[in-house]
Amino acid sequence: MNGRSIRNVLFGTFTLRFSTGLTGGLLAFYLGNLPTHGGVEVSALTFALLSSAFYGTELLASPFFGLLSDRLGHHKVMQWGPIFGAVAVLLTGITANLYLIGGTRILEGAATAASVPSILGFLALTTARDEGLRGRVSARFELATIAGIGAGTIAATLLYQVMGSAAFFLNAAIYVGSFLIYRFGVEAPDKPAGPHHAPEYGWKRYLRLIRTSHVWLLAPTWIAVNAALGVYAGQGLFNLVRERNPKFSDQLLAGGLSPVEIFVGMAVAGLVLFGGLIYWGNRFKNMRRTTIIFYGILGGAVLVVGGIAFNHSGGIEPLLRSPFILIAGAGLFVLAGATPAALGLLADMSEAYPDDRGAVMGLYSVFLGFGQILGGLAGGYAADHASIDGLLVTTLIFMGIALLPLYHLRRYEHRFEPKPA
Repeated sequence: MNGRSIRNVLFGTFTLRFSTGLTGGLLAFYLGNLPTHGGVEVSALTFALLSSAFYGTELLASPFFGLLSDRLGHHKVMQWGPIFGAVAVLLTGITANLYLIGGTRILEGAATAASVPSILGFLALTTARDEGLRGRVSARFELATIAGIGAGTIAATLLYQVMGSAAFFLNAAIYVGSFLIYRFGVEAPDKPAGPHHAPEYGWKRYLRLIRTSHVWLLAPTWIAVNAALGVYAGQGLFNLVRERNPKFSDQLLAGGLSPVEIFVGMAVAGLVLFGGLIYWGNRFKNMRRTTIIFYGILGGAVLVVGGIAFNHSGGIEPLLRSPFILIAGAGLFVLAGATPAALGLLADMSEAYPDDRGAVMGLYSVFLGFGQILGGLAGGYAADHASIDGLLVTTLIFMGIALLPLYHLRRYEHRFEPKPA
């Protein structure tokens, strides 16, 4: 398990998440204009429910696939996800039925549930006893995840204009590319090293593991942070591109934005995120994980303040809006450190359970999925009642909730620090 395998796993994570983002972006346009494809009109809350089907499947199925990766081998299980994803997007491209689309959301959620625990189990194993490497790999995993989803979403704004629903079929080919990267680009055993006896594996072992570990100290903060991100991630693009509602005429971002405007905005945000992830990923040796998470939560609050100010700047000259963009960008840069720090802390916790890394790291998807469902549903309700303002205020509320349990987590953080080799 050399550096080449780590790089290929991270690159495969990028392409896999690119496909996830591409599907999400295409669905925002596709569902926002579903009547023209022979379907019914889709509300923000319905869109939130479809998004929740994806994250709900990820949440429920991740523990199962985490257990399988510990028993069958991380390398073998990480190859299943792209296959599920390819089938899901092929089916999405041929239907306008909301129930069938909901089924494809479940199948694509299973793709993520199969891939992420096995990938994170592999990365936790390869970075054991090297805190610096773990920091860099954790940041790069989050970078691959966010950059992949962001790049896929940006690509959707262009591909939908050119290809329409046929872009779903192109996405199936990208999923196949992810499979090939994992299959032939990663040198790792298909089975776990060492003796593993079947009676030791299963749900009883998993439940005992999560009861006896300290992972639930991290859960409240990470769920709330993911909910804050999920408020906008699940609803943002849909509410930016949908038809403008005269009820929210005072909000600059409340619908009707062109694909070019969205492309430019997301590209700039992606560059800021890239810089933030690299910067904070290199701080693992010098700063406590909880300190980085704390700064990230404060950065999220600053991002919301800048976003609200910009959203209500329609009556001033475009150049005078620049300070609001800079404030939001600074907040986003600092917020970028929260998720790799939480991921690094979870990897530290997995050191006490070397034979169960897949199961422990699978909780990443559980926390993410639960948070995204909470944020997505809250965002759907908020968007229907207050559009972009509703999304931003709800994000701020979840950021405040994330702060509350952080002090308790900080008191126990020293127990999880990796021991020197």
